Amino acid sequence: MPKLKLFSIVMSVVSAGFPVFAHHGFSAFEMDKNVTYAGAVVEYNWQNPHAHIIVKVPEGASDPTTVGTWDIEGAAPSIMARQGWNKATYRAGDAITLVAHPLKNGEKGASLFYAIRPDGTRMYQDIARPHEEAKGK
Repeated sequence: MPKLKLFSIVMSVVSAGFPVFAHHGFSAFEMDKNVTYAGAVVEYNWQNPHAHIIVKVPEGASDPTTVGTWDIEGAAPSIMARQGWNKATYRAGDAITLVAHPLKNGEKGASLFYAIRPDGTRMYQDIARPHEEAKGK
C-alpha cells in the first residue's frame, strides 16, 4: 500500500507540470501565417512570463479581419530586451504596427513576430526568430 500511495503522489506532481510545458509551445498559433495589425496601443504590459501588447485596430483597416482589440503576446522581457525593447518602448495611445501569428481558434490573440517602427525598421521579439522570415514564414 505505501508504494501505491507514493506512486500516486509522484504522478500527481508530474502531471501538474504538464500545463506549464504546454504553455511555452507555439502549437496554439498559426506559425506559418503572418498578419499585420495596425492601430493604437491600449496597454503595453512589460512583465514576466511574457510581454503583452493590447492593440485596437480601427474600423476601415486595410484588412477587415483585424478590426477589434487584440492581445499580442511577446517573449519574456529579458529576451525582448536583447532586441532593443524596454518597458517604455510603447505607451497607451501610441500608433503601432505589429506582424504576428494569429491563434488557430480564431480568438483575438496572436504571437508577436515583429513590430514595424515609424522609420520602417523592424523590432523582433526574439533573437532566434528573425531567421524564420528568410525561410518564408
